[in-house]
Parts: sequence; C-alpha cells; structure tokens
Amino acid sequence: MAKARGDFTDILVKKKILGVDQLEEAERLATSTGVKLQDALARLNYATPLEIVSAVAEKHGLSYVDLTDLEIPKAVIELVPESVARENVVLPLSLEGNTLKVITADPTNFDTIQKLQFILNKDVTPVLAVAEQIQEAINRNYGQTETESVDSMLVEFTDTAIEFTQTESLNNFAAADDSDAPVVRLCNLLIQEAVNLRASDIHIEPFADRVRVRYRIDGMLVERDAAPRRLLAPLLSRLKIMGSIDISEKRRPQDGRIKMTVHGKHFDLRVSLLPSVHGQSAVMRILDRGNIQVNIRDLGFSEDDYLKFQQIIKRPNGIFLVTGPTGSGKTTTLYSALNELNRPDRKIITAEDPVEYYLPGINQVEVKHNIGLDFARIIRAMLRQAPNIILVGEIRDKETAEIAVQASLTGHLVFSTLHTNDAPSAITRLGDIGVAPFLIASSVIAIMAQRLVRVNCVKCKEPYTPTHNELRATSLSEETARKGTPMKGRGCNHCRQTSYRGRTGIYELMRMSNTLRELTFAQAPTQEIRRKARASNMRTLLDDGIYKILKGVTTFDEVLSTCHSEVLVSQEG
Repeated sequence: MAKARGDFTDILVKKKILGVDQLEEAERLATSTGVKLQDALARLNYATPLEIVSAVAEKHGLSYVDLTDLEIPKAVIELVPESVARENVVLPLSLEGNTLKVITADPTNFDTIQKLQFILNKDVTPVLAVAEQIQEAINRNYGQTETESVDSMLVEFTDTAIEFTQTESLNNFAAADDSDAPVVRLCNLLIQEAVNLRASDIHIEPFADRVRVRYRIDGMLVERDAAPRRLLAPLLSRLKIMGSIDISEKRRPQDGRIKMTVHGKHFDLRVSLLPSVHGQSAVMRILDRGNIQVNIRDLGFSEDDYLKFQQIIKRPNGIFLVTGPTGSGKTTTLYSALNELNRPDRKIITAEDPVEYYLPGINQVEVKHNIGLDFARIIRAMLRQAPNIILVGEIRDKETAEIAVQASLTGHLVFSTLHTNDAPSAITRLGDIGVAPFLIASSVIAIMAQRLVRVNCVKCKEPYTPTHNELRATSLSEETARKGTPMKGRGCNHCRQTSYRGRTGIYELMRMSNTLRELTFAQAPTQEIRRKARASNMRTLLDDGIYKILKGVTTFDEVLSTCHSEVLVSQEG
C-alpha cells in the first residue's frame, strides 16, 4: 500500500518539492489518522495542494487545471446537471467533439467516470484539480446553494405542482419586495446571469406549453432553459412592479424602466411588453451606465476615419448623420461624440425616444407622443434655449428633418440618425422624406453608415487561410490576403466556444465635398453619389470590414453577413 501511495510522491521528491524525511513523516501521519497521503502532505505544509495535484496528474498521464480564475462557459456547465456535479464533486471543463473534459479530484474513481459517460452519452476525459477548488467552482457556477442558480430554480418550479392563479400573483407580487419569494429571486437571478454573460437583451417569450428565455450576447440570441408556462403571469407581474408598469393591463404594448445594481455596477433595464397570442412577451434591454463613457478611440475606427470623425464633430455648424439598422451602435457612436464635446462652455440638448442612457452635464429630453411632445416640437423649443449642439434621436418625417436643417443653417451643430443601408443612400432618403435638395446640399456636412461585427476571441484566435469563395465574395486577391493576417478563433472557455468575444464597428464615412453637393443639388441617383464618394477615397463598409479581417480583428463570415448588399454593389461597380 505504501508503494502505491508513494507513486506520485516520487515525482515530488524528484522535483525537490519534498524531502525523504518529510515523506516518511507524512506517511506516518496518514497511517495514524487514516487520511489520504495527499491530505497529510498538505496538512503538514510540505507541498501545496496544486503541487500535489500536478504530481498525481503526471503519474496518471492526465492534465491538471488551476481553477482560481478559470471561467467555464455556461453552455458547458449546462451539460452536467447541478445535482450530478454536487453529488460526485465534478465539474465539466470543455467539450471538443463528443469528448467532454470533466474536472475531478480523484483519478482512480472510475465508477464516477463510467456513470457520467452513461448519463451524458459522451466520452469523458478526467482532468485533475484541487478538491476545495472544485467545490468553490461548483458553488460559483451553479450558485452557492441548490436554490441560488437559475437552473435549479427552474427545476424547482417545474417539479412543484403549485398553480399560480391571476389574483394570487397580483396580490403576492404587488405588495412584496420580499427578496425571498421564489419568483422575485428568479427575476433577480435571470438579470444577474444575463449581466455576467455580457448580454445586451433578455427575451421572455410565451408559447402554448412553455416560456422561452433567451439572451442576446454579442448580437446573437442564445436560448436558456424553458420555464414552465404557469410561471409567465407571476414573472411578468414581478417585472412590471420593478418597472412601475400597470400590472392589470395586458392587451396593449407597455414600456418601463428598471434600475438595478449587479456586482456593485449600476444598470438600467428598458422593459418592453408586447401582447402576443399566448400572452405578453417581454424584452429587457440591459444598459450599462458605465459602458456609455466610450472613448472615440475605442469605437474601432481606422486611423484615417478617426481623424476625419474628429474634424467633423469639431465643426461649428451643420448636420452629421449616422445611419444603420436597429442595434448597429448608432447611439453609442453619437454619445461618444457628445462625451468628447461635453465641456462647461458648450450647451448640449438632446431629443430622444426614449432616453437610453443618462449623460451627466447634458440636457436630455424624452419624446412623449401621448401629450403631443414629438421630435419637431422639442427641437423648436430647444432652439429657444440657445444650445451649441443638438442631438435629434431620429429623423423620421419631413417636419423633423426641416427643423433640423434650419437649426444647422442658423449656427447649430446637429447630430441625428437615419435608417438607411449605407451613407450615400441617406441623401436620397432625405429627399424622399421631402427635404428640398438645396437644403440637403447646404446643411449636411457628413454621413456615416455603420454595422457591428463580432471580434475574434483573443485567447483562441489563430492564423486562418481564406477559402476561394471568401476571396471572391470580398474581391480580394490571394496575394493581398497573404500580406494581411486573417485570424479565426477555434473556440475556448473564454469565448464560450463561440470563437468570438465582444464586438467592434465597421464604418463608411462620407464627407460632403463640392462635387457631392452638386450631385445632391442635381438629385443624382445614389449609385452616382456612391461612385464619386469612392473616387474621393471614401472607404465603404465592405472595405473597412476587409481592412479589419486582414488585421485579424474579425472574420470573413462576420463581415459578409453584414455587408451582402455592398458586396453586390462592389461586384457590379
């Protein structure tokens, strides 16, 4: 027995971590107290738990892991039920193909490995770690107790046969800020989990037999476990109370705001409720107040676009338009410009629908259609407040557009957004709204189109050789591709096996020149404006995307998924 015990200790002695005398003393302690030799060595402080685990792993031909700061993706954690993890003191580490790496403290526990293979229907490879670290990691990833994780709470609700009636849910939740109430805890945990996963939205969608919960992470929706259908009413009632929304109204769309603090950081949640066939569907937009203090440098501009952007926002008057679909980062771009310009000697007023982030030192006004307070009315009133800079949330109609143009012509710098596919088509769009061509030509100083693309994970990205189809779709030559450093992630724990972590912008910045003003005045078609803009060194969305691919920032898949129309245009042109 002593020989078998001494197997891993040979390595510790060889590495001079342990002396022969110390080993003998530890063996005596192990025999007299009946503890394992590993525990005896750790108790006597002759070797650290990590040194012991590394030696045991080496002896068994296994790898070991230090769990201190290791982040395991939620998708991997979900592969092993919490009850199985706690009962066997194991934790999933990563999934590669059909092989699941599972962290355990005991490499000789073959029964557990076989049991996991049977339960999970996967090949299981053990990876060693310190027992205490595994226990801490189980608590960290599943919640401190059985009831403190979203998974276990959903299981708890699914297993419980209690029916929530409408009156019960309203009475219980209208009165209670009782943080012990199960639904209250579930709501808080959903929001906390979404924040931990860097989600931008939480979607709660009712169907005939379940309630689907999804998080939007880096622009992609990720499905969570479904909640029981009967949980919908109390869940929505709780959210409505948190957002000061009328809980008795169920037939009309509703909006509200929730303020929350998670891990010491302040978050605003914009709640939107929409009646659907199976009940109200809720979407919570998570707004991190710290996030909006974005430096223009961090937006992802190339060097020449950064310099152009800086020059544009320092202009004394004119209109600067940012265009792109919903969720393309227009608000973030404009807020970062306002932050840059926010000085005590400048008055800045915004008209927004709704106000997404609260900016210190800036006068923000929210559109309220129910009392007739729309963009046009706010702009007229704000001009009487003698501002230097105006932000109009969105130009939607002729009246708003014309007042914004008049404001820019009377010495104000106006920022606004527009929904168009690219920068040149914004000029045509203003014409379609009904703004006179001569007014567009004299007021607009620049238009910027933008999209968000996911960024390669810094931990697992590696050089990548583009396929023939990718090169053809982006009109890139193999020689040009070889000069750059295209990269692609292979998927790791840091990026939750997605190979991407975070997002950056790709931009198309068109500054108005005399030539473009003449074309605008002459109501030239979009194609002609685009051709002239490109001739005067405008980098298109696709060009900027390719630049970021060759820099190893993002991938062909990401850029081509956001720039299809531009690809076609570039191939036609």
